[in-house]
Parts: sequence; C-alpha cells; structure tokens
Amino acid sequence: MLAKVMSCATVGLEGVMVEVEVDISPGLPAFTVVGLPDAAVQEARERVRAAIRNSGFTFPMKRIVVNLAPADLKKAGPAYDLPIAVGILLGSEQVSAEVSRTVFLGELSLDGGLRHTTGILPMVALTREMGFSDIVVPANDAREAALVEGGQVLSFETLAQLAGYLQGDIPAPEQPCKPPAESLRQEQPAGNLAYVKGQEHVKRALEVAAAGGHNIIMTGPPGSGKTMLARCLPSILPPMTNEESLEVTKIYSISGLLPPDRPLVTQRPFRSPHYTVSNVGLVGGGRWPRPGEISLSHRGVLFLDELPEFGHALLELLRQPLEDKWITISRAQGSLTFPANFMLVGAMNPCPCGYYGDLVKQCTCSPGLVSRYQKRISGPFMDRVDIFVEVPRVDYDKLTDDRLGEEPGRVQDRVTRTRARQHQRFRGTLLTCNAEMTPSEVREFCQVEDSAQSLLKAAMHQLNLSARAFHRILKLSRTIADLEDSDIIRTPYLAEALQYRPRTLF
Repeated sequence: MLAKVMSCATVGLEGVMVEVEVDISPGLPAFTVVGLPDAAVQEARERVRAAIRNSGFTFPMKRIVVNLAPADLKKAGPAYDLPIAVGILLGSEQVSAEVSRTVFLGELSLDGGLRHTTGILPMVALTREMGFSDIVVPANDAREAALVEGGQVLSFETLAQLAGYLQGDIPAPEQPCKPPAESLRQEQPAGNLAYVKGQEHVKRALEVAAAGGHNIIMTGPPGSGKTMLARCLPSILPPMTNEESLEVTKIYSISGLLPPDRPLVTQRPFRSPHYTVSNVGLVGGGRWPRPGEISLSHRGVLFLDELPEFGHALLELLRQPLEDKWITISRAQGSLTFPANFMLVGAMNPCPCGYYGDLVKQCTCSPGLVSRYQKRISGPFMDRVDIFVEVPRVDYDKLTDDRLGEEPGRVQDRVTRTRARQHQRFRGTLLTCNAEMTPSEVREFCQVEDSAQSLLKAAMHQLNLSARAFHRILKLSRTIADLEDSDIIRTPYLAEALQYRPRTLF
C-alpha cells in the first residue's frame, strides 16, 4: 500500500517542502530510502524500525521503499524520521488518518521518543506560507514553532502519543504559547562600561560606532583593555526589533545552536572566533554550505582579537561581506546566500612585542618588523573600516579611582535615539543605519556646511583618501551629527570623523 506524508527540508536559510512516499509491497523484507539521502537519512531506517517496535506497533516484514521527493534535492539530517515512521504506520494500515494538510518534522529515538530537531523555525514558516493547517513537531521544539503566527502546532513527546491522536484516541495537545520576550533574555559576554577605568576617548568611539553601525579597530599595548572594551559594546547597542530577532533566530536554528529552552534570540549576537579559525568556519561553506561566524554575528558584533594573526588571506575573505552585508557560497550543486550584516570590531597590538609607541615600556622590534606586522592587514581591508582608535596604557591613578563611569544604559539610550532618527530617515528602504548608506544616500543625506568643505578637501589631499574612504568619512560624520541632533554636518563633526582615520604605518 502507498502512503504519502508531507515534511520539510532546509536549503540555506529557507525551507523546501518534501513529500515522503512510502510503498509497502509483498516480497523479501527490505527497507530502502531513495531521493538523495545523506548518511543521517540512511541511518533513519534503523531508528524508525526500533521506534515503531518500541512504541507498541509491528514493523512490516515486507519490501518497503521510501522516496523523498523532489528526488534531485539533497536530503540531510534526521528530521525525516517521524514522517517516514508515520508513512509506514499508514501504509501498513496500523493507523488510519487524513494527513494531507499536516506536516511532520522530528527525529526519533530508539524508544519512540521525539528529539529536538534543528531548523524548525524556517520550516514552520514555509508550511504557513504554503497553507498547511497543522504541523507536528517534538515537544522540545513547540515554543520555537509557536514563534510563527497562524496554523496549529501539534507537539508530542513520543510516536505512540502521535499515533493515538491520529487515531482519535487522545485529544489534540494544548497549543504552545509564544513566550514573552522578557522571559527569553539571554546571557551575553558583554561587560559594563561603567567599570572601565579611563579610556574616555575609546568609549566615545564605541558610542559613535554603535550609533551608526560602523566598523572599528582598536590598537594598543597588551593589557590596555581592548578586549574588555569590545565586550562592552553589546551593552550599548539598541535592542533588537522583532524582525531582527526572527532573522537571527532562523540562522541559529539552522546551525543547531538554538537551545530548546530559549526559542528566540533577543540579544544581539557577540561572536569572537579564535585566529586559528578556518575559512569555512569564518565565512561559511562546506560541501553542503552552512553559516559561518560572520552569519552567526548577523545584526550583532564580530570581534576579531589579535587581528593580524588571522592572516592576510582570511581577512581578505571579509572584504565582500563587509561591503555587501551578505555572503554567497557557490558549489557545484548551486549557490546559497547567507546574511552577514554585522559590526566588525578588531583589536591588535601595534607590533609583535606589543609596545611600539608605548611611553613606559620600550619596543624591542625593528622598524622593518613593525612595518611587516602592520602590513599583514591590507589597505583595501582597512578602507572598509570607519574608526581607528588607539587604546593607551591606563595610569595608576585612574585604575585606583573609586568613581564609576557613565552607566551603559544612558549610552544605550543615546544610541537608540540616534538609530531611531536613522530609521526615520531610511523609511521605505532596506537600510537600517548610516553605515549601510550607498553613494546615492550619501549624496542626499550627508550635506556639509560651507566652512567644513575646505577641511574635507585638505584631508583628501593630505591623507590620500580613496573614494571609499571619502564616503565613509561622510557617513561617520553623519552619525556624529545625528548624535548631536543636527541636520547638517558641521566642522566639529567632520573633524572628529577625520581623527578616527589611522595615523600609524598602515
């Protein structure tokens, strides 16, 4: 007998409907799965066989063929366990039910329990778009599935419970409620700016970077507080909107990094990969492409500590996503695009020993060694960074001062107010902050007063700025003007933006 059950696959960050066809016919006992299944799907045969038996049903000793359509789409992961099991129960007439408008998702354990499955959110979103009325998910994934409005989410602990519901022996499970955002706040590796001693100019640079979504690189000797300051940045970024939370949650769901007890990402991501990270680990990829660190930091912060140690080739991979805010992974089977709209925060020493330019400890590196070290970061990469700030050694008097700095909440309020001004400016476009402006928006919104034009012209000639750097200075000046609630870029705002240009051997 033939049975058809609907399921779903993920391609990149989007869901694709999959029809699971189960044919049970007389013949020698065999269990075959076709339709480009990977190893995890092939292993579903043993999981399904044990789960059906341990749930109180009989596994048919006949010829069983399972087809996952469309057959030209690669099927990966254990999410097809449940639809295959349901198809076998329907095909063997041990369960009788109408399931044409129901989608089944879930991994099975050997005892018939339903396990957590990755990628629930994009798959549920697709089923809602396709008009399916019901979706069956493991109980652990019920809250994540409930984030998508509309339809009915049916969550079960075991295969036996699901079979009882399909037979009409037990009522439908209670609908999971979308939890309030306040209960989903996650711990973040963010510090508190109030406890950072000194470094007031660096705090100001971080505030400007957060207000406009600008990239920033901090340079200073070891122990001056670069890493601590970077970890404070998420605490002053504006809260995520509902749309941004769903975007980030979809990425983490696909990557299998979304904890079952925290179905929605409500805090901006902070990713800090080690400099030994591979190309695939940083930008994404693999035989079947998966999101990398730049996509996991989408709408948040990507912190690269010891920036020159990442290597020239690895940093060059970031040039395109820094500009375009997305990354395309091309393989023989096709191309996938992942979002990568992140703030880049880099921290580096000025030289291999770390004390070049330090007023207390003498540098032991030769000028040639210092130059080669700093030139590990290319000029085109530096051209994509808006803010360069030096983080000097902190004096003893400042370290022992009992007074606290400004609370991050007050800084966050200013940043949020500035971002709201930008959202109003870019209403009707895909832009969210000043750093994303293209030359057309720079021409329209970055109006410079007459007295500042001469300063900008002199800076172009003396600093040998490229056209990209010219536009980035204007975008940074626009952010500083927004912080001061000014509609026009005045000379002090332009001067502050110019001081954030690099003044070392780059």
